[in-house]
Amino acid sequence: MKIPTIHGFIDRRILINYTVDPDIITKIIPAPFRPKIYKGKAIVGICLIRLKDIKPKGLPNFIGVSSENGAHRIAVEWDEGDEVKEGVFIPRRDTSLRLNSVIGGKFFPGKHYLAKFNVVEEHNNYHIDFISSDNTKINIDAVETSHFDSNSIFETLENVSDFFEKGSIGYSPNGKKFDGLKLNAYSWKIRPLTVSNVQSTFFENEDIFPKGAVKFDNALLMTKIEHEWKSVAEK
Repeated sequence: MKIPTIHGFIDRRILINYTVDPDIITKIIPAPFRPKIYKGKAIVGICLIRLKDIKPKGLPNFIGVSSENGAHRIAVEWDEGDEVKEGVFIPRRDTSLRLNSVIGGKFFPGKHYLAKFNVVEEHNNYHIDFISSDNTKINIDAVETSHFDSNSIFETLENVSDFFEKGSIGYSPNGKKFDGLKLNAYSWKIRPLTVSNVQSTFFENEDIFPKGAVKFDNALLMTKIEHEWKSVAEK
């Protein structure tokens, strides 16, 4: 699926990251993808992102749309010729914007489930929950901190930042093919979050993941990032 270059602003982006045994992920992601391994673990997560002024590049901001969105992601890699590429496979997308739910998978990459979001942000505290049209639920409470969690498999903020910055291509299922988008962030700066509560019925679904297999690792925050998305070749 080829779309024009899309421009806008990431007003707020929270990445909730987990570790999983690679053998589990290998069973649930399709070819040509395979799990991207970090210190023996596959990395999965949730992206909770508020987008503003989203429109085809070159058009004025006032015609753009804004929305709250959630994406469940799996860090992957794949082969293109002699080169190994990396990015994320996105099995599920949720959105507050009805337009996205209508055109997703048809005129824009990836099916989007319509969801009702509840967001409270004050004094560097973040609460986000949503319930989607098929009853999938997310709930998170976090606060911005100056120290990255030393218990994380990544050990340092620099390590985790590098891992996700390299994975800028996302593929979403669309029938028998996979639609791809590449994120070009005009700047890349993440800050750590301390999480007091996080729930995802997707990652808690024992029909997909064995009980206790998905383990919380870290949480990250990005704000006020100008960016664009470009189509990449479908798989």
